[in-house]
Amino acid sequence: MRWLVTGGAGFIGSAFVRALRPGERGSAVLVLDALTYAGNLANLHAVSGRPGFEFELADVRDEEVVSDAFERFRPDCVVHFAAESHVDRSILSPGETVSTNVQGTSVLLEAARRRPPERFVQVSTDEVYGSVEEPRLADESFPLRPSSPYAASKAAADHLALSYWRTFGLPVTVTRCSNNYGPRQFPEKLVPLMIANALEGRPLPLYGDGCQMRDWIHVDDHCRALLAAVERGRPGEVYNIGGGCRLPNLGLVRRILRLTNRPETLLEFVPDRPAHDRRYALCSEKLETHTGWQPQVRLDDGLQRTIDWYLRHPEWVDRVRSGEYRDYYERNYGWRSRVAAQSECR
Repeated sequence: MRWLVTGGAGFIGSAFVRALRPGERGSAVLVLDALTYAGNLANLHAVSGRPGFEFELADVRDEEVVSDAFERFRPDCVVHFAAESHVDRSILSPGETVSTNVQGTSVLLEAARRRPPERFVQVSTDEVYGSVEEPRLADESFPLRPSSPYAASKAAADHLALSYWRTFGLPVTVTRCSNNYGPRQFPEKLVPLMIANALEGRPLPLYGDGCQMRDWIHVDDHCRALLAAVERGRPGEVYNIGGGCRLPNLGLVRRILRLTNRPETLLEFVPDRPAHDRRYALCSEKLETHTGWQPQVRLDDGLQRTIDWYLRHPEWVDRVRSGEYRDYYERNYGWRSRVAAQSECR
């Protein structure tokens, strides 16, 4: 298989690339990533020297670069992670979120239509369903009711991707996953932020009353689900990917405090963000039935492994928080300047 992975230097994308083990059994992987704030080449260090692995600095909105990548690499499977994925950032800057998530997906789909792969996976989110009232679970037929610009942009991209299946026969599969956690996650997200702050004895900020319900899945289980969807799923289908572990954010943070042996006095409740969804709850029965996939990592085990990773890699968090990793790209490759120049040309 020849895999084209967009956003492959990000948290979930890089975990997926590592799971592909480029170079083994003749597999080849091309990563396209613009290395914006959450892209980090250190996430790909384990595979960067392997035969069959390639990295290209690229914005998925750049039609020429994306088209050239399809023509040169001729992928068998495209897995599209590249997105502006943080809700708070989408509230502060909706335009950039919509441009990347919708226009970027459009550019990629057009390149795929001209040079069709065997499979095209649009990686999406449970946030497109909006808040799900107790005790319901959102299956793939549940109405899309996104609350944030981020979620709305992903819902639009999902519809666009599925239209290419219906109109052009492009073998698109859409996956919608619940909240991921694990090593190498950008530290503005809930789990790494809480772990880093707990380890440093700093306050752990929670929105509102902290009782927003979320379904948690370890990133390795998500990657296994994506592979199952490629290998045994059906084109034209949507598959939910849930961890089957629903609990309020407050409950999750209390587990982190317990596992790091830190006091609950570090909890700090802050004003809630606008239109904050109260409850996400996925039904993954369709994926389990079609592919046999099930989550394997228990929450406490996954959290402990994640905490242990951050304990062993404090320099990773320091470099990300300080922006030093971005300075390294600029100093050695001029990549920040090149991305800026590409943006100006659009």
